[in-house]
Amino acid sequence: MTKFSDLNLNPKVLKAVAEAGYESPTPIQAGAIPPALEGKDVLGIAQTGTGKTASFTLPMISLLARGRARARMPRSLVLCPTRELAAQVAENFDAYTKHLKLTKALLIGGVSFKEQEAIIDKGVDVLIATPGRLLDHFERGKLILSDVKVMVVDEADRMLDMGFIPDIERIFGLTPFTRQTLFFSATMAPEIERITNTFLSAPVRIEVARQATASENITQGVVMFKASRRDREGSEKRKVLRELIKQEGDACTNAIIFCNRKTDVDITAKSMKKYGLDAAPIHGDLDQSHRTKTLDAFRSGELRFLVASDVAARGLDIPDVSHVFNFDVPSHAEDYVHRIGRTGRAGKSGKTVMICVPRDEKNFAAIEALIQKEIPRIENPVTPSKPKKAKAEDTDTKPEKKVEKKAESAAPQQDKKDTAKRDNKQPNRDKPSGRSRSRGRGNDRGHGNDVVGMGDHLPSFIALSFDERRAS
Repeated sequence: MTKFSDLNLNPKVLKAVAEAGYESPTPIQAGAIPPALEGKDVLGIAQTGTGKTASFTLPMISLLARGRARARMPRSLVLCPTRELAAQVAENFDAYTKHLKLTKALLIGGVSFKEQEAIIDKGVDVLIATPGRLLDHFERGKLILSDVKVMVVDEADRMLDMGFIPDIERIFGLTPFTRQTLFFSATMAPEIERITNTFLSAPVRIEVARQATASENITQGVVMFKASRRDREGSEKRKVLRELIKQEGDACTNAIIFCNRKTDVDITAKSMKKYGLDAAPIHGDLDQSHRTKTLDAFRSGELRFLVASDVAARGLDIPDVSHVFNFDVPSHAEDYVHRIGRTGRAGKSGKTVMICVPRDEKNFAAIEALIQKEIPRIENPVTPSKPKKAKAEDTDTKPEKKVEKKAESAAPQQDKKDTAKRDNKQPNRDKPSGRSRSRGRGNDRGHGNDVVGMGDHLPSFIALSFDERRAS
């Protein structure tokens, strides 16, 4: 078995690795570190959770061990798609350079420009940044990239999804063509292939797993769910989620719940807290300090459930996540692989469950086609109830039916009353009737009988027979 000591890394880097508790490199590390130390371009393709960060951090530190940075001119550059991933790379850098005098700068949104500029002005060996914030500093004239010797692009496929490819191409153009490039991606979309062909020079291709595959350590499942009514889909899905968590019991030590939309992240987290589940949201609209605080609480075990958008789906090193729940089927099949990759890391087992509604079945089929595996169906833990809409409709129609039946039954009785009235009572045409001539349905004077026929104002000639009319 290969050990880190066999990879020709700087002795001080090896010491830091040993102190971190690592002895043997992962396959992507064993494949990428040797050619990177030789100064070659590297194209690394590996699923999330395989140790890609160390596969470029360790050789980069060894290459930069000699030399000194100049003001505003970083010696190396690491591009990351999200703030969280950039912060994680910075943490790795700090851990592995503890015995070396190398400096770094972290350029991400949510932090003051002045604070970042003050660090850059002193000169840094490693610049870790998101593309947008890096270009902001460059356009302000605070950054010069002509001295970059090593450039790293991490999670390139995520860069593509987030629309950063034009920024990446521009940044490549700002760096020397003699630079060394380390390029890492979980999948190789045609656009990613084009960039590697354009900006990498005879790269050593390291592919440690079939593209877009899920770890074999992860047990997968899906609940095919249909709401009783469309406007109740959200609340019923949240109930299904709570029951799924309840079924796992103590095995679910912590979990990440992924939603497609930021609004659903907030609603789901609030609902879980309402039902006694310790949950907090994280998405791109929250300020950086809040996101960092939430992630730290989840890593330390203070927070049990993290409800997240895809901002947390890639690259975050949270080693002990027991479960991942996909509240929504991701719109892009590749995102499913990255979401569930938050569990089952470092050889540990994990479990993931997804809730699929009818309109998401097309995206679900794309996921199964991508991973080339049928995801086992799980029975809905919530017993479906009869739709209340049908009851409401019945309630709305019953009064009408009762009225119709009452009218039908009342008609023959009224006919009998009219006949009896004509037979037993002869109208007096000379004397006006003493009864009220009101058109109301009831008899206000309390005669006790319901008004039938045309009421008290019935003209007397209508009650006469044909012969009586002729005689008159």
